[in-house]
Amino acid sequence: QVQLVESGGGLVQPGGSLRLSCAASGSINNMNTMAWYRQAPGKQRELVARITRGGFINYTDAVKGRFTISRENAKNTVYLQMNILKPEDTAVYYCNAMYGSTGYWGQGTQVTVSS
Repeated sequence: QVQLVESGGGLVQPGGSLRLSCAASGSINNMNTMAWYRQAPGKQRELVARITRGGFINYTDAVKGRFTISRENAKNTVYLQMNILKPEDTAVYYCNAMYGSTGYWGQGTQVTVSS
């Protein structure tokens, strides 16, 4: 069983930045993929960014050039650096880890972009 704990969310003005962290209770080296998803009110949860064990990264088009996913294996932590934030980025952000076909989720952290 893997536990994921997100942190770093909050209220930020448009154009601002936040860095989200996802701390895992086990080694993220064992995970096939680590990812960030988000869910806005009334919308489905969507993939934001994903990094594989081999280091391959992909982003949803809406965040390309603004968000960066990274991992720090020694700390079993995955980050999401979010720059040039827009109101449409407002959502609950969830960390996800895949081990084979088993998925693990964190509890989510709220990101609100508003002036």
